[in-house]
Amino acid sequence: MDPRYHINLMWSDEDECWIADVPDLRPCSSHGDSPTEALANVRDAIAGWLEVARDRNYPIPEPRYRPAIYAARFAA
Repeated sequence: MDPRYHINLMWSDEDECWIADVPDLRPCSSHGDSPTEALANVRDAIAGWLEVARDRNYPIPEPRYRPAIYAARFAA
């Protein structure tokens, strides 16, 4: 099973669509007309990113990114 990576999901006024970004896998992002579509697209992008990394023997990073609110909540 592949590691589970944090996904940032946000609306972009400039692009007029939802953006999904994976901070641990640079550059790995996608977009969609709805949050559901953006998440489905970025999951495909993650799979593609990992496949290329494996094919080229690139290191696959462990999931590390945690939003500041999550880190502060569980740091103590």
